[in-house]
Amino acid sequence: MPAAGNSSVASGLRGVVTRGPVTPVCQEGVSCSAPVKHATLTFSRNGVSQSATTDDQGHYVIHLAAGTWAVRISPAGKFGYKPQNAYVRAGVMRTQNFSIDTGIR
Repeated sequence: MPAAGNSSVASGLRGVVTRGPVTPVCQEGVSCSAPVKHATLTFSRNGVSQSATTDDQGHYVIHLAAGTWAVRISPAGKFGYKPQNAYVRAGVMRTQNFSIDTGIR
């Protein structure tokens, strides 16, 4: 049995990084975004940084301590991404997806 205050479940985040729109005109029934392959997500908090890289489908997983983390995504392009912060709950692997704006309008 874990000691008091410890959890058998690691805390952190998992999710998908997408970019979009990928076409100037989005069509009903056709995705207007695409996964971002091999992007690097860097999570920073209290002078500590940890990174994760997306796979070929844009998925990532990272174990982080509980708290609010600032996020950088590379490459993110000149139009930015959302969200720029992520909250990690103790003992929970939360889903947090990120979206990079391509600027296509």
